[in-house]
Amino acid sequence: MYLPAMTTTTLSDTSTIIQRLRALGDEKRLRILAKLAGGERCVCDLTDALDAGQSLLSFHLKTLKDAGLVTDRREGRWVHYAINPDAVGDLEEYLRTLRESAAAAPLTKEDNCA
Repeated sequence: MYLPAMTTTTLSDTSTIIQRLRALGDEKRLRILAKLAGGERCVCDLTDALDAGQSLLSFHLKTLKDAGLVTDRREGRWVHYAINPDAVGDLEEYLRTLRESAAAAPLTKEDNCA
């Protein structure tokens, strides 16, 4: 699998890119991120807002955390989650680089298949 070179070193490891993209490939996890886009949220808030059981929600939050897309902090018995803007920015940069590379690539007769 070809992945274009990144301009920063934060996402130079292709396994990190793949892990983050896979984490984004689930509707429930995208809904979690949408809720977190408004700021840090407690697990109890997410459970209510997403109408999800705590064990399922914990699984998805762990996947997002393992991918580096969210951070957490404990306050008493609650865990609060927030989007990691650096990780999202790294993915944004990767996708922008991919788009720019594709736009700049010349279409040759061999590529046209006609």
